[in-house]
Amino acid sequence: MDDSRDMESSVAHVWAAGPSGHDHSTGKAAFTIGELSREFGVTLRALRFYENKGLISPQREGLSRLYSQSDRTRLALILKGKKLGFTLGEIRQMIAVEEGEADNKTLALSREKCLEQIELLQKQKAEIEEGLSELLRIHSQLSGKIAEKDRRAS
Repeated sequence: MDDSRDMESSVAHVWAAGPSGHDHSTGKAAFTIGELSREFGVTLRALRFYENKGLISPQREGLSRLYSQSDRTRLALILKGKKLGFTLGEIRQMIAVEEGEADNKTLALSREKCLEQIELLQKQKAEIEEGLSELLRIHSQLSGKIAEKDRRAS
């Protein structure tokens, strides 16, 4: 019995699911570059870049690019991965996991990368909270000084 295949199936849609755990597919068969650009808020250049990197593979009809539902899902994964701070190589692994093409080594590596990103984001969050606290303290002191000067001037 091949447990690795069962494990791959159990992680399908881990990356593609939205925050609520649901895939927000449109059911449409093909999308133009302009439609995907507008839907995801990315430039045409970015879509062509992801195509050049082999992350998405639109069909060509003359000079037009037609993106499949699979390309659309991959684009969602790419953008989610970028938002979470992953490299394109790591995003490529995420896509392999999503599409059930990942072996146990890739799954373990993806899981490790998640833990690394969690640690990094938690550190950044702590630094941001510390910075905000300091700025609020400074703002409060400056507001007090302004109020004090206004009282003296009256």
